Amino acid sequence: MKKVALSLAGVLAAAAFAPEASALPAFARQTGMACSACHFQHFPVLNGFGQAFRASGYTLMGAQGKVEGEHLSLPDTMNAAFLLKVRYQKNNNAVAAGTTPGSSEATGQVQFPDEYSLFFGGRIADSDNIKIGFMTENAPLGGGFGAGIFNGIKVPVVVSLGAADVLVVPYITDALGAAYGFEQSSTGVTRGIRWAEHRREVSAAQFTGVGSGAAQGVAFVAKTDMGYVNFSKWHAGVGTGNMTSTWLRVAATPTVADWNLHVGFGLASGSSQAATADAGVETKGNTIDVQAQGELAGMETSFYLQNSTANKTSAAAAASGFVNQYNNSTVNDVKATSVGADFTVIPHTLSVGVALRNGKNKGGFTDNATTVAVVYDLFMNVALVANYSMYSGNAKDNGGYATHCGTVTGSNCMTLMLEASY
Repeated sequence: MKKVALSLAGVLAAAAFAPEASALPAFARQTGMACSACHFQHFPVLNGFGQAFRASGYTLMGAQGKVEGEHLSLPDTMNAAFLLKVRYQKNNNAVAAGTTPGSSEATGQVQFPDEYSLFFGGRIADSDNIKIGFMTENAPLGGGFGAGIFNGIKVPVVVSLGAADVLVVPYITDALGAAYGFEQSSTGVTRGIRWAEHRREVSAAQFTGVGSGAAQGVAFVAKTDMGYVNFSKWHAGVGTGNMTSTWLRVAATPTVADWNLHVGFGLASGSSQAATADAGVETKGNTIDVQAQGELAGMETSFYLQNSTANKTSAAAAASGFVNQYNNSTVNDVKATSVGADFTVIPHTLSVGVALRNGKNKGGFTDNATTVAVVYDLFMNVALVANYSMYSGNAKDNGGYATHCGTVTGSNCMTLMLEASY
């Protein structure tokens, strides 16, 4: 803990000399706007404008040139961006004699890269009442599905009906969950959009697994300024499937006393074929979440509350030889509640957050976590990130805690990370 304290102190000491700068990743190139136009506090948390940009199907353009003609409106450049994460992670699990340093997170491990993704996205078509866009996430160094390149693809088709928009979004992802087709919160309902790096520790939906996993389907969305409904038909896999699982998401997005709120409920139900060779899986779980973005004592501030349950595998599913995608226990539900707060103590530069998670794992054992998260933006597109999580509960003596640092039988997990997009 002493080393962590020194590391965080160094970040705080450097903050006063940090420059403020703008970045131009894929969508910034298309819109001609700085990253802060769409992101609240720090990447990847979305503000109201960023949520509106996503809801428009990624089609908004700025000063960038266009290729236009009758029934044609395209950017004159294919907009792309790389996301790079380099991490050092360490937990305090016991280290066996003779273990090679760096071979496990118990000894301290540099993960270079932890993630290296290539994104393409932007406008496909645009008219007064129909917009079509796309976003793809690719892993040039391998991983993902198909040929080992693609991690996620979605193609939103947006039809404007005046006061409301209707979206149809075909999507596929190897890990980001059933809500990947359309989601506006940063609470962790989808794996890639959570406010801190330690996803299982700050997001109840990530702890239960309801916010992650392979998924392929179509999202049907109705959206107004006051909220949205997402009804997705999908299947738990990335190959040929029957899309008989359902994701239902209902969310309200009002502004109250200058605070932008997001209050939502999500329900995964049904069962589906996981892959052509598998019998199938249940997909049963739910999440309730609240997000608030505003100012407190002159600081940009976010509050997060989430409760999630992954239902135990039903007797009928077990009799058929398959399990719940999120929880293979036939005895206990997996449950969690998480609360968090994130404060920007130096504008556009330094944010400090804290989160508490109370969980019950599939064995019925208590798995709790307390997390401190620090994001120091060298530039809008380059950040130093420090997350430190401490665990408690009787899960330690019954298999260990399920954490961002793998299965931890000790009491902490530390992540120091350089994150850059360009």
